[in-house]
Amino acid sequence: MVEQWQLRAAFAARLSRMYGREVPAYTTLVDVSREVNEDVLRTRGADAERLGAITRVTAERHGAIRVGTPQELGQVARVFGALGMRPVGFYDLRDTPGSTLPVVSTAFRPVADDELARNPFRVFTSMLTVSDARFFEPELRSRLTAFLAGRELFGPELLALADRAEAEQELPAPDAERFLELAVSAFELSTEPIDADWYAALERVSAVAADIGGVRSTHINHLTPRVLDIDELYRRMTGRGVEMIDTIQGPPRWDGPDVLLRQTSFRALAEPRALRAADGSVTQGALRVRFGEVEARGIALTREGRALYDRLLALVDERAAGRTAAERSEVARAVWTEHLPATEHGLATQELGFFTYHPAVPDHPAVSDRPAAGGRPPADLGGLLDQGWLRAEPIVYEDFLPRSAAGIFRSNLGEAGSRHSGQEGSAYDAGRLSEAMGRDVLDPYTLYERQRDRSLARLPRDLRPQAVS
Repeated sequence: MVEQWQLRAAFAARLSRMYGREVPAYTTLVDVSREVNEDVLRTRGADAERLGAITRVTAERHGAIRVGTPQELGQVARVFGALGMRPVGFYDLRDTPGSTLPVVSTAFRPVADDELARNPFRVFTSMLTVSDARFFEPELRSRLTAFLAGRELFGPELLALADRAEAEQELPAPDAERFLELAVSAFELSTEPIDADWYAALERVSAVAADIGGVRSTHINHLTPRVLDIDELYRRMTGRGVEMIDTIQGPPRWDGPDVLLRQTSFRALAEPRALRAADGSVTQGALRVRFGEVEARGIALTREGRALYDRLLALVDERAAGRTAAERSEVARAVWTEHLPATEHGLATQELGFFTYHPAVPDHPAVSDRPAAGGRPPADLGGLLDQGWLRAEPIVYEDFLPRSAAGIFRSNLGEAGSRHSGQEGSAYDAGRLSEAMGRDVLDPYTLYERQRDRSLARLPRDLRPQAVS
């Protein structure tokens, strides 16, 4: 029998091989990521693995796909459910400044600690907001609805195997092999000719809309390895002649702890695609849709920490208005240094970051002051950490940042598209996606809080802080 985590690991590995064949530059990205990780590990030793063992970091991937309807989203949820992946978080990219992104998104990933440790594969999944009148006028919306209703992304055999794997949490080896074969092929780039006029009509609204609704299949939009030094990776990829986007999205590089998520990518490549003209003739064209993304993950922030992060972004926008990208990076570093704790200890004691807590081990490097023999532990978390009764281990941020995701999309799009700002946008939220999938979109903060609280509950009674928000 093949368990869900084994299906997930095998699916991620096969998807990576398939995407590498389709987009050779992705293989270069993976190779450079591995080289950087090995160099960081040699330089920093055990500290390099503070946010995940190197075996996990090296194997880690996140993918991105796009679907057109709630029905398709419900089907893809069944496929990922077979892999032990749950929808976590709601991301609305429609109001991103400077972009036309008519999509809302969630991310499918494992949620249990042991499942994340085994294989943390995650897929950022966007759904086209066909009913949003700001992007789609009535006639185009009617045509798009009919087009999407007439296609099948996931066949009945795949969905039946997926439902069985999710219900039984495993599959017999022959069925597992068949499931993996069908699931990977569902995300391959189709060779079917694309209706050039129809694709162009959607592209005038948004390149993302065309990528979703202008073809009769879905595909992996990007597949993302994890790297321990994203700035060094950016330099090495550029040195190999790979054209990267202009910036690294997310928090700046600074001397304090890494938080949340930093992302960058190489630019979308012109890929050959067969295009069908109105007269039925087929010619070879090219579309720029898919790109190679890479990420560096940091510490998950609490609700208070995330609110601070958003305020800092606004402050950077204000101070860096009209400046170059390099100047903006300097401004961001100065803002971070001014407002964010410079140590993990500070993030923990100010309850801005998520950590698990453990009784101090005498020779543990995080313990600076030993509790006096026979002393009484303080009642608060800060005191327990300050006096060396507890040590804090960071919880890795497993999710996404809507502004960063939109920034990656925007950096890889061509024309800005069009938006009818005078129209009223359709209401989309986590509840609406949950209804479409028949399963709850989980709140990431709740998951991190549970992980932290489980560690606190395991502490001896006299080491449990009285109040942790």
